[in-house]
Amino acid sequence: MTHPTVLSQSVRSRREAWAWGADRLQRAGTPASAALLEAEVLLRCAAGLTREELLARPSCELEETALVGYAGVIARRVGGVPTAYIVGRREFFGLELLVDGRALIPRPETEHLVDVVTAALGGRAAPVVVDIGTGCGAVAIAIARALPFARVLATDVSAAALDLARINAAGFRVEDRITWALGSALDPLDRLTGGRCVDAIVSNPPYIPTSEVARLPKEVREHEPAAALDGGPDGLNVHRAIVGGAARYLVPGGMLALEVAALWDQAATVAGLIAATRAFDAPGIVRDYAGADRIVVALKRRDESFGHARR
Repeated sequence: MTHPTVLSQSVRSRREAWAWGADRLQRAGTPASAALLEAEVLLRCAAGLTREELLARPSCELEETALVGYAGVIARRVGGVPTAYIVGRREFFGLELLVDGRALIPRPETEHLVDVVTAALGGRAAPVVVDIGTGCGAVAIAIARALPFARVLATDVSAAALDLARINAAGFRVEDRITWALGSALDPLDRLTGGRCVDAIVSNPPYIPTSEVARLPKEVREHEPAAALDGGPDGLNVHRAIVGGAARYLVPGGMLALEVAALWDQAATVAGLIAATRAFDAPGIVRDYAGADRIVVALKRRDESFGHARR
């Protein structure tokens, strides 16, 4: 680690600090394009700058406290701490959410889950949506913001994650339309729904096979919550729990939408699990912008003769 006083003697301007940080990150193994972006984000965090201020006046000298702070956050990033945890924020679906070690960092690919659900429910007057494994509240809050008359029921196995999600919901003024509950998979739904069916059940569950967790990047496996990553032997333990009972809680025509990993053929497996229940129409698979299978979607059959309906 470069000592902060060495940095303060050799680097003075915003431009120099930015280049220094990007070089340190790149030498630690971060790809060049990502290193440049992360160094910018960390510099703005340490110096209290907006992106506009940084780009408009790159030759401005940084104060000593900003230089020392910047050296410190670069050292933490080189040590493996995710940038989002260092700055305490992550953008998701146009919302800047608070993030920390209590919950998984929201990924851009999960925005597809919000897109699928909000597109399907946009014509319903006051839909009720269940978000299982809400984490920092990203999906629940994005849906509540996109559908102003929706009510969201959000669950998680971590009380600490739910505390963080509540803070985020309050920050975006949707806390009055989201109900939170502690519990695994579908376990909290009886008390949450009060015996009434919902319009959609959505989830980005843990989906990393246990044997693959040790192969994840250091910043993920050592800093993000293990319970939000490890999905069991094939990564689908929580998917199975949700699929097995989801129809019981959905209205006829209600939607089940589950995120899966692009690897390990999970989309086809989850689609097969859904089809095997005989409670849903043929499931579909939605690809992300990279062309990878990302979301498995199915609608509950309107013919309720299979016997799972709740009144």
